[in-house]
Amino acid sequence: MAIIDVSIVPIGTETPSVSAYVANIHKVLEKYNGEVKFQLTPMNTIIEGDLPLLLKVVQEMHEVPFENGISRVATTIRIDDRRDKKSTMEGKLASVQAKLEQN
Repeated sequence: MAIIDVSIVPIGTETPSVSAYVANIHKVLEKYNGEVKFQLTPMNTIIEGDLPLLLKVVQEMHEVPFENGISRVATTIRIDDRRDKKSTMEGKLASVQAKLEQN
């Protein structure tokens, strides 16, 4: 199980707002609902699942702005692939929260 933090930025949009592009990109994730877990944040999207599938999903997400007329896209990907034990988004947050409560 891997967790990917992905940020996709269309370059050369008509306005400074990119929320319409983000919404269209998010539709890719909805196609995989049940196969991957995802969380939209104000600055990026976090997805969790089997690494080969996540990389396929990220590639599909990266293509969306091109399909909507953008000629340049900058995508940043950070992968947390822990193989010694199961790692989930919720588990990582719970671990930090437990430590906060100890202090």
